[in-house]
Amino acid sequence: MAQNANTAALSAAGVSVWLDDLSRDRIQSGNLAELIETRNVVGVTTNPTIFQGALSKGHAYDGQLKELAAQGADADAAIRTITTDDVRSACDVFADAFEASNGVDGRVSIEVDPRLAFDADKTVAQAIDLWKTVDRPNLFIKIPATEAGLPAITRVIAEGISVNVTLIFSVKRYRSVMGAYLDGLRSAKTAGHDLGKIHSVASFFVSRVDTEIDKRLEAIGTDEALALRGQAGIANARLAYAEYQDVFDGGKHTSTYNNLGAAGANRQRPLWASTGVKNPEYSDVMYVTELVGRNTVNTLPEKTLEAVADHAEIRGDTLSGTAAASQEVFDKLSAVGIDLDDVFAVLETEGVDKFEKSWAELLSATTEELAAADTADAGPSVATQATSSGPDAPAGAGNN
Repeated sequence: MAQNANTAALSAAGVSVWLDDLSRDRIQSGNLAELIETRNVVGVTTNPTIFQGALSKGHAYDGQLKELAAQGADADAAIRTITTDDVRSACDVFADAFEASNGVDGRVSIEVDPRLAFDADKTVAQAIDLWKTVDRPNLFIKIPATEAGLPAITRVIAEGISVNVTLIFSVKRYRSVMGAYLDGLRSAKTAGHDLGKIHSVASFFVSRVDTEIDKRLEAIGTDEALALRGQAGIANARLAYAEYQDVFDGGKHTSTYNNLGAAGANRQRPLWASTGVKNPEYSDVMYVTELVGRNTVNTLPEKTLEAVADHAEIRGDTLSGTAAASQEVFDKLSAVGIDLDDVFAVLETEGVDKFEKSWAELLSATTEELAAADTADAGPSVATQATSSGPDAPAGAGNN
């Protein structure tokens, strides 16, 4: 099977293509391996909505659910067992990519319970437990970039554990995330950890910014406001990339990282999440083609991945040198009355709330599955919880 030219071009431009989805059926059927071979996929992200969707479809989990029910496992224990088993298996599928990239790619992410988003101590404890349970070097532990999450990120990195920092919406918070990573590396170095084995990505959410700001622009309703629709998400990500370059790629603050880099430390790469386009008036690949740059990750729902493979035009680097124009977009947004600080505060609160809701729905669906497995010799999964009410509306869209 040949590589797709468009996804190969993305990889050549420095973008790591990750899939925003995982299921046992995808692993066991060989589909994940096929996407690695034909779509240049070198990583996977997961979240409760993704696992809920996987659990409620088909028969891949029936045998394990029956065993867990017979053991008297509750929903929390079952979820932990099922999700860590899937993530461990996916890590093994990506083992070659992990080795070939010297640990940069071949990564699979699993997140801490989103109900812990505002409890640093419990977040750290669960992150360490997940790291030990999955027991694979190419794992990423997902921790949200809330105020409470920042010290947790530092402490988990300090333990020598690789972290995917999620739910980043503002450039201001992104600066704090980079600082938390560097602080963690300093502590890890003091503790004697091999910095070369610690990796991190910072997941910057894109489409949700447009969704929230477009709604506000339409409420304002002036020609000037309406003309700005669909520009904020890309501008925000581009400003974030400029911050990344400032800290990790030759900018005025790179010396801070360089001191750690001399000891083997890795860059914390920006990851573009929430890249499924919501507005049908916009290009369905714009959060890919307009965010191409070295040392970045783009995690794509399968629908967007296939759209990229089918018709995306990869024009090379579309991130470097775009900060000034992107700042102009933000200046115009402020001028027409958009309160950007409020936008980002709302998005973070909603992001945590949506992940908590998804987790509650996953618990409910798993409880139903365990009950069905306990009362039937065998048979199909019976959970009927809708997956469309999770982190974002489109079913099976994961972060997007």
